[in-house]
Amino acid sequence: MQSYTIGQAARLLGVSPDTARRWADAGRMVTHRDEGGRRLIDGKDLAAFSVELAKGGDEEEASYTSVRNAFPGIVTAVKLGDVAAQVEIQAGPHRLVSLLTREAVEELGLEVGVEATARVKSTSVHIDRT
Repeated sequence: MQSYTIGQAARLLGVSPDTARRWADAGRMVTHRDEGGRRLIDGKDLAAFSVELAKGGDEEEASYTSVRNAFPGIVTAVKLGDVAAQVEIQAGPHRLVSLLTREAVEELGLEVGVEATARVKSTSVHIDRT
C-alpha cells in the first residue's frame, strides 16, 4: 500500500502542509512514523479522509482550482466489470468519475489510495497515474 507524507497529503487535499499537520495532531488523519521519523498516511486512510473532508466543507479548506484542466488527486473507488471499469478520484473538494476499460485500470495499477491525475477535455475524463 502506498503511503503519503504530510506534504503530499496536503497537496492532494488542496490545503497547506500546516493545515494537514494540525489535522494529524488533532487525530482527524491517522498517521504513523517511518524509520526516519517522518509522519506518513496510508493511501486508503487518505482516500477515506478526502471523501469525508469533501462532504464536510471544512472552513479551513483552501480553494482548489484546476490548471489546464488537470485535477491531481487520490483514487477513492474502483469498480471493475468484465470489460469496463469506473474510477473515482477525489481532487481537493472535487469528485471526478471516469469510465475506462478494465485493461487500462490494470495497466495503470489504479486502486484505492493511489495518487492519480484526472484530465478533462470536452466531455471526456482521462486519468494519468503519477
